[in-house]
Amino acid sequence: MKRPCVVRGASCVALLLTLACRPSDRQTVRPSDSYDPAHDIGSLFADVQLAGIFPDSKEFVDARPRSAPAVIEVRYDSARRTNGFVLRAFVEQNFVLPQPAGDGYHTVASQSMVQHVNALWQVLTRSADSAGVRSSLIPLPSPYVVPGGRFREVYYWDSYFTMLGLVQSGRTDLVKNMLDNFAHLIRTLGHIPNGNRTYYLTRSQPPYFAAMVGLYARATDTAQALVYLDALEQEYAFWMDGADTLAKGHAYRRVVRLPDGVVMNRYWDDSAEPRPESYRPDVEIGQTLPERSRAGFYRNARATAERGWDFSSRWMRDPKDLRTLETIDLIPVDLNALLYNAERTIAALAAFRHRRGGDGGADDAVARRFAQHADARRLAILAMYDSVQGFFFDRRWHSGQLVTDRPSLAAAAPLYFGIATDDQGKRVAARLERDFLKPGGFVTTGFASGQQWDAPNGWPPLEWLTIEGVRHYGRADLADQAGSRWLALIGRTYRATGRMMEKYDVVNTNRRAGGGEYPTQDGFGWTNGVALALCAMPTQAMICKN
Repeated sequence: MKRPCVVRGASCVALLLTLACRPSDRQTVRPSDSYDPAHDIGSLFADVQLAGIFPDSKEFVDARPRSAPAVIEVRYDSARRTNGFVLRAFVEQNFVLPQPAGDGYHTVASQSMVQHVNALWQVLTRSADSAGVRSSLIPLPSPYVVPGGRFREVYYWDSYFTMLGLVQSGRTDLVKNMLDNFAHLIRTLGHIPNGNRTYYLTRSQPPYFAAMVGLYARATDTAQALVYLDALEQEYAFWMDGADTLAKGHAYRRVVRLPDGVVMNRYWDDSAEPRPESYRPDVEIGQTLPERSRAGFYRNARATAERGWDFSSRWMRDPKDLRTLETIDLIPVDLNALLYNAERTIAALAAFRHRRGGDGGADDAVARRFAQHADARRLAILAMYDSVQGFFFDRRWHSGQLVTDRPSLAAAAPLYFGIATDDQGKRVAARLERDFLKPGGFVTTGFASGQQWDAPNGWPPLEWLTIEGVRHYGRADLADQAGSRWLALIGRTYRATGRMMEKYDVVNTNRRAGGGEYPTQDGFGWTNGVALALCAMPTQAMICKN
């Protein structure tokens, strides 16, 4: 007899969309005394979100209750029955509404872009959080950098690209603080959530922790990075949960075992409810679907948010219809490249600690085991290369089919992490130059779907991965050309607006980027980091002086 599901916020029916409930299903760990807005204030949550009193659903979930949630729930049940009740007024009386990160900061006109970014670190840095404050924010013990605007908390994959710039600014102390925070989240929650909010607990984001540790090791020394080895192994266990007992041709949470026995990874979310921070748009789309199909849509929307490309034609069978999201059915090439890098990093750090002695051989065994994992995953990633098109693609795990009709910049990940063969790397670089290089840099996909992770937009993290990826395979000329175009675009935008934007239109460089569920944000952590990293290159220095 199967046990009932215990995953918070997901019913057995929802979980059965992919795999029957199993005794090993995990419960989402929630910090004590935390506030979960979607579940702690009764019908008030849905009423506020669906009433549209806030254009952005994220504003209400970031609001801080002035009283205990149960008290507010009772107060609302009583107040809403009175004549003249105004929902917005009730919310303002009972919640402290959030302010955008960096709100009130004004650009100094005389500053160059590089000077502006260096000044922004202080603006975007949050001090260590106070514990015991009722909020959806999960407190972190050390200072950290937030992206900016509506993104008032730390974000997992953003932080790697932010760190690239912090290193160039000589702020390895802040890099260490952020690594300490991520290690703290792994120890206390079992994984790094999408961001340090309770409504993000059911998912993670692209696992860049190993890349961050590697960056820190290169900026300081390997010995200083050893403190993160245990956290790296624990995070890896989160991503590989269920792999040891998974049958061929099946998936569980974030792991998939292919018919040939090879284990790879996918994106997932432990809940099949509308995203609290995007509640209204999720519900509105869900209502256009048969009731039996809604949980599947919500799960796929959440899994796409775990990837961070929310949303893109990359994940949709019909690039114009979000209802056709199939994220949990795909093996993403870039996710598996990241986990390959994690395996290599764990193996290298364990071998380093073994050489320092005193482990009784345990670290040597860890190093050999993870090196074997990396070798097996590399072969599986190489099999995601299509020799006809000369490009890497995602794979549908049910059928084994490569999704060759949806090329994207995800193909650069095997180059960035040194997985591709020399011939593959050169052919991918040629395809990137021919089909993806635009006047402002590399475009994310070739589809103009209206989603923000599609044409005509370019994104700082993907610019960096692609620029450095092609550089690793002998195309320094292409890397420098793309880097120059990108820096010229963001520099021109900075001089015109005084802002560093979250994303840019790289096709029409005179047009502001758009698409997606919210307006383009400024601040902006990963844009700042990639800009400083590119400006540190001698070939780009002249562009960055203005």
